[in-house]
Amino acid sequence: MWLATLGEACRRTGWRIHAWVLMDNHFHLLLETPEANLVSGMKWLQGTYTQRYNARHRKRGHLFQGRYRSVPVETAEGLYFQTVSTYIHLNPARAKLIRVGEQKLWEYPWSSYPHYARGGGPEWSAKERVLASLGLGLEERAGYEAYIESRVLELGIKAGRKELEASWAGLRRGWYVGGEGFRLGLLARAKDGLAGRRRESHAGGARRAHDQAQAERMVEWGLGQLGTGKEELMARPKGQMEKQVLAWWLRAQTTASRRWIAEELRMGYESRVSQAASSVETSQARQVVELKRKLQGYRG
Repeated sequence: MWLATLGEACRRTGWRIHAWVLMDNHFHLLLETPEANLVSGMKWLQGTYTQRYNARHRKRGHLFQGRYRSVPVETAEGLYFQTVSTYIHLNPARAKLIRVGEQKLWEYPWSSYPHYARGGGPEWSAKERVLASLGLGLEERAGYEAYIESRVLELGIKAGRKELEASWAGLRRGWYVGGEGFRLGLLARAKDGLAGRRRESHAGGARRAHDQAQAERMVEWGLGQLGTGKEELMARPKGQMEKQVLAWWLRAQTTASRRWIAEELRMGYESRVSQAASSVETSQARQVVELKRKLQGYRG
């Protein structure tokens, strides 16, 4: 269920996952966001997984404690990418979830490392940059396995563990992983944001974000499938069935906000979007089923 939800998040947001590990009470992701949608994507991922977990196990309340922690990673220098991915992949060994010396790290299944060492993996898993940080190609699995397993053995040696922990200090306790130039660049960008020169949440920036751009493309495609034009649909009543089905579809397939959907489809209050999503999801009415069927072929 975790992998399915993470994969769905990637499909919705365009994320690329370079390394991941799921532990007993937390997870780590080496995550690339081609679009500026980390906040909306993580909100969806953690909220949706919590709901699904609670429904399955008949529990209530929060699953994760507090907000996620994010640390920017410099990618121009491969060393930093290597540092973070190694930290993520070694988590099960550090937590003694495998018997070091008796088991291989790839025997822990809830990590991207088995896919690096043995091949395969989800379509949203991107291995190229991690391997390239070690000078390896996609097919050089044995080389990466040899590298990681040697780091596992180092964890069992006091001097080796101390050296590894020192290399991870910035990741575990700092606010960035990278060189001095990278740090200065981040500070400059933060200063611009605080001074009001970069307002990413305003209309122009928000409409360029992946979730809304994706939703806009979907609206255009969906209108074509439903055989109507945008101006024609916008002039129809707020509760018109085509609008409700489009609202249900956008809520199910993107991270676009209810407010954006309500404004885009001229549905009035954003609460109408939630009502539409709920009623369309469970409806067996012939008209609704037929409209939903017409929207099933979208591939992005």
